[in-house]
Amino acid sequence: QVQLLESGGGLVQAGGSLRLSCAASGRTFSTYAMGWFHQAPGKEREFVAAITYDSDYTSYADSVKGRFTISRDNAKNTVYLQMNSLIPEDTAVYYCAADKKYRQVVFGTCDYWGQGTQVTVSS
Repeated sequence: QVQLLESGGGLVQAGGSLRLSCAASGRTFSTYAMGWFHQAPGKEREFVAAITYDSDYTSYADSVKGRFTISRDNAKNTVYLQMNSLIPEDTAVYYCAADKKYRQVVFGTCDYWGQGTQVTVSS
């Protein structure tokens, strides 16, 4: 069992930056692929970024490429999402997720999900 807790959300002006963190419980964090997703009001949850258990591979949604960076620190059981050049369209609840299989994370069919953190970008 893996429990995930996101933090770092908040209100930021367009063009600003935020760094989200997702702390995982358990001693097997380093064996899980991790991902970030977001859900805007009235919309379905969407893939944002994913990272393999060993950080060898990452994937990004086209809408965030070049602006967001996913990373992880297995010693701290934490995955991060650095968000730069934020735009109002990035406003959403951001969720982190975990799965043993990287492919499942990219497809959004993960075994474990956090409760989310709100990110609001003002224009």
